[in-house]
Amino acid sequence: MRRVTVGGERPYEVVIGPGAQEELGLVLAGTPKAAVVHAPPLAAAAGAAVETLQSAGVAAEAVVVPDGEAAKTAEVAAGLWEEFGRLGMTRSDAVVGLGGGAVTDLAGFAAATWTRGVRFVTVPTSVLGMVDAAVGGKTGINTAAGKNLVGAFHPPIAVLADTDALAGLSEAEFRSGMAEVVKCGFIADAAILDLLAEDPTGRRDTEELIERAVRVKAEAVAEDLYDTGRREFLNYGHTLGHAIERVEDFGWRHGEAVAVGLVFAAELAGRAGLLTRAEVDRHRTLVDAMGLPTTYAGDWATLQSVMRVDKKARGASLRFVVLDGLGNPRILTDPDQSWLDAAWAAVNQ
Repeated sequence: MRRVTVGGERPYEVVIGPGAQEELGLVLAGTPKAAVVHAPPLAAAAGAAVETLQSAGVAAEAVVVPDGEAAKTAEVAAGLWEEFGRLGMTRSDAVVGLGGGAVTDLAGFAAATWTRGVRFVTVPTSVLGMVDAAVGGKTGINTAAGKNLVGAFHPPIAVLADTDALAGLSEAEFRSGMAEVVKCGFIADAAILDLLAEDPTGRRDTEELIERAVRVKAEAVAEDLYDTGRREFLNYGHTLGHAIERVEDFGWRHGEAVAVGLVFAAELAGRAGLLTRAEVDRHRTLVDAMGLPTTYAGDWATLQSVMRVDKKARGASLRFVVLDGLGNPRILTDPDQSWLDAAWAAVNQ
């Protein structure tokens, strides 16, 4: 079993490997009650989690929410609060978010707001959840104005990334999660890029890739929980990526949108003189080899409008995470419009 400690004011452990979910009883031993939040396709896994908790003396119950981004609404969050009330949950109790990134985002937000905060455990079942959404304490829901604009910083007390769950993941979902892994390679860990160049599917070295990506995120979160400095670099590729998701009404998978965002950000850095042509091309070549999209046919004016209400925006300024050389991320504020237009032209094919 691989273990990564996320430091900070409230350190916790990310456990990665087959059977990690079985540690749920140890993590929540002594907890009176727990709600296991999950989407319908994971009813069996949620049932197993409930049994594990009950065997540890925890009065656990499964609570079903919609699948995917449909879960991340104010209406669904309000429904969770009602369920917590029905269960009589207090500050002594806990919430378990079992599923992909959408479910852990929602469950974490509900945990952060119920009685102003109860303990929270994430049990991610997708690559995306394991390397991104479940780690770091960012929780949230979507609104008509944009993605994750309503949320809270609420770190979990543990993350149990059970890689057995990946066996049932579709190829498209697996590839989508790998977009967040390759992002970590571009901003911090070149070994990830080498591993994916050797096997672009990510299947050969899945556990090592997940561990390396989690370590990149853990280091950033430990230093900058509230996303005011180093943690912002984890948003590489996300400014355009989130805009694509919003314009497509979340019909695109997160990793697919981020993949296009990575190529766009590289092209932007190239226009700004921060990346060489070879470094820009490496983005496109590797992302394409991984089976992820590198282009998007959309309306540029609409996307720019959506990007201006992104969480990373400040006032009227557009801000992008770019690379000043591979492994050296920085913020580019209000880049020249001609650079933006040229980067857009490079992905709008």
